[in-house]
Amino acid sequence: MQTTNRFVSRRYAYRAATPDDLARIWDRNIADNPGDGRWTAWKQEYIAYNQTGKARTFVVLHDGEPVGEGTLLFSPECAAVGKRTQLADGSHTANVNALRIEKAHEGKGHISRLMRLMEHYAAAQGYKILTIGVEARETRNLAIYLHWGYGRFVMPAVEEGELVLYYARELI
Repeated sequence: MQTTNRFVSRRYAYRAATPDDLARIWDRNIADNPGDGRWTAWKQEYIAYNQTGKARTFVVLHDGEPVGEGTLLFSPECAAVGKRTQLADGSHTANVNALRIEKAHEGKGHISRLMRLMEHYAAAQGYKILTIGVEARETRNLAIYLHWGYGRFVMPAVEEGELVLYYARELI
């Protein structure tokens, strides 16, 4: 079943995150990265972005528990975009960020379903292009993004010591 902001499939659901979903997914991220204070800061940032309309987070739920996420960053003011309007400009181009799923749920198509939901949402909001970044060493993820149609190279960047390659896809 598909609605504007939601897909449902047996024990899994894919939807725009509620405030409770956001708190739970970020608390899980923080617990999975003990001692790394960046995750606490990112939790506050991403919740604020969702509250102000600068971003919209989507989740994969398994039996009601968030196990995966992805965020559409709309504003160039979001820290991950860093005012690079070729990644997100607030009107025409948005960036897919923080796309991840727990290992136990990998390889089953959940992130592909979540991406389709995010793409539909972005298009419904008037966005024409989505961008996505991948660390150059993550060849498996790059192959997936290319398969999804993110084939136009946008730019390289060095972020936290890692080479990140950004690609784009036009939405239909």
